[in-house]
Amino acid sequence: MRLTRFTDLALRVLMRLAVEQEGLPTTREVAATMDVPYTHTAKVVAKLQHMGLVEARRGRGGGLTLTPAGRTASVGALVRDLEGPGDVVDCEGSTPCPLRAACRLRGALREAQEAFFASLDPLTLAELVETPTGPLLLSLSPTRGAD
Repeated sequence: MRLTRFTDLALRVLMRLAVEQEGLPTTREVAATMDVPYTHTAKVVAKLQHMGLVEARRGRGGGLTLTPAGRTASVGALVRDLEGPGDVVDCEGSTPCPLRAACRLRGALREAQEAFFASLDPLTLAELVETPTGPLLLSLSPTRGAD
């Protein structure tokens, strides 16, 4: 299974916010630090706010912070929510698979997908940023051209 870029970026944004120690970084600062476009990061932050994981404050002294729910969220639950419902393969797509009525592969892939999510369920955001990841995140410098 491959995660979407949106989910990957959302996890990285959450990890970056989980280690923040010096104030509230802005969406633009997080984008620059992660070396990703600001517009993509803004969309991710909006989704994370909607999910209740990130709080964004506008104006002077504003920025992003994790909510208590964001700090304790299960990585498996986050990935499920961010990826949304759907099968690993699209048996009903524009050209439906002729085997779909009696295929066992679809069910096996669905079980494998759930096993993937289940393996992430016990992991929390706090665990993702333990050493060596947390110190590395703190050492990242903003890059130019992340707009």
